[in-house]
Amino acid sequence: MVPVYNEAEVIGEMYRRLTHVAAALPDLDYELVVVDDGSRDESYPALRSIAQADLRLRVLKLSRNFGHQTAITAGIDVARGDAIVIIDADLQDPPEVIPEMIAQWREGFDVVYGVRAKRSGETLMKLATASVFYRMLDRMTNISIPVDAGDFRLLSRRAADQLRAMREKDRFVRGLISWIGFRQTSVLYQREARFAGKTKYPFRKMLKFAIDGLTSFSTAPLKLATWMGYIASGFAFVYLASVFVQKWLGKTVEGWATIMVAMLFMGGVQLICLGIMGEYIGRIFTEAKQRPLYVVEEFVNGDQAGRA
Repeated sequence: MVPVYNEAEVIGEMYRRLTHVAAALPDLDYELVVVDDGSRDESYPALRSIAQADLRLRVLKLSRNFGHQTAITAGIDVARGDAIVIIDADLQDPPEVIPEMIAQWREGFDVVYGVRAKRSGETLMKLATASVFYRMLDRMTNISIPVDAGDFRLLSRRAADQLRAMREKDRFVRGLISWIGFRQTSVLYQREARFAGKTKYPFRKMLKFAIDGLTSFSTAPLKLATWMGYIASGFAFVYLASVFVQKWLGKTVEGWATIMVAMLFMGGVQLICLGIMGEYIGRIFTEAKQRPLYVVEEFVNGDQAGRA
């Protein structure tokens, strides 16, 4: 199952490598489900052209860009296999690792996730921020989310069915998969450089993704807001004590700077706390509207259409 967004330069090589790996597994039947997440380039025409010649390729075109995590959900919704492998189109996660995942699935594991032993073609900044994010998420959530593991993974049919039952709007798929439990294991692999094109996850999207992960599985930010309130109050009491000491020593200085610093500090703490609470309230608002996760425009070689 492959989510695609503006990956026209990769489509041909992605299809070749995935079908080559699948053909090397003669004892298994397969289908290739590709979800076009509202691409604005030639991704969908290229996929449709291939699908017309290969009925095993099923292409689900969404009516607009709903986001990577929602596209993964759409693909899982229509996938029919006993096991489903999620892999990105950019080929940074090598399809040649899939047989190892299948071997672990045959051993009885419901979830087999890829752990990046090495990441090629990525900047030091991205490597550092990713490392910090995964470790912070692991400490702040009440579930065990694998460190250095992305969405590249295999799901058994029962794990996929449980994931399909969870329809929350702000989705963090790897966290949801960890939450459902079952037997889970990992395979190590070396992440390659992107085959072609540019990343679809700039810093802004990565930041939103990190916030979604934290707020979906942890109330730690709310607790942080509480502690910031305590700390601000503590500073206020310390300063009050210093005022009495200065008064007793006869060194009281009435100053503009002190008042302004105190006001700005308290105002900043209050705005930060309001922002944290706003993130959670916004998610409640989104869930209350009960809109569908995505809308399907076309389904080549499929048997479903419309909303899901």
